[in-house]
Amino acid sequence: MRYLIISCFFLIVNCASYPKKQELILQNTTLNTITNSYFSDVNQDYVYKAAIDVYDNHFGGLLIVKKIDQGNHRVVFTSEMGKKLFDFSITKTDFKVNYILEQLDKKLLINILKRDFTALVQENSLVNKSFTIENNQVFQTSILNKKHYYYVSKQLNKIVRTGSLKEKVQFLFSDISNNIAHNISIIHSNIKLEITLKSIY
Repeated sequence: MRYLIISCFFLIVNCASYPKKQELILQNTTLNTITNSYFSDVNQDYVYKAAIDVYDNHFGGLLIVKKIDQGNHRVVFTSEMGKKLFDFSITKTDFKVNYILEQLDKKLLINILKRDFTALVQENSLVNKSFTIENNQVFQTSILNKKHYYYVSKQLNKIVRTGSLKEKVQFLFSDISNNIAHNISIIHSNIKLEITLKSIY
């Protein structure tokens, strides 16, 4: 009987929603949208020294993000020698692969990169719910039909994507100045994929 009670307890905990697991406190808000301004300037070329580690493969080089116009970004990743590894166009309604290295040209990986980079550059997202925890306000949004939680303490410092009630991906922003996050980490918890970006401008 004791074993059954313990098993039921762990089942309930594991099935709890992300806000409950994180002990987020629901609050009322009049905020309709949450803004990620880190890639919002059309006059700015965002250039990062980048490393992508996917399973046993390591790719290093430069990641360039350019806002073309409202809701339209270009994301290009090149090797340090200038060889293009991938080139994506991202709009509010479309994700286009302009080029991708054959070694990376896997449907599953492309879909993951689509979700990652769409979340990274999306400037405005509708707020569905609002929470608080410690010094952060947390805003629940939906991007490509997946729940995302924006953690804001004076400025956006983290985005968490969830799925099946579990945390799937963390986007961590640090060393922030003039609306630029100079250090960005994208860390997946369910697959061996990590992207690290360090601004060189």
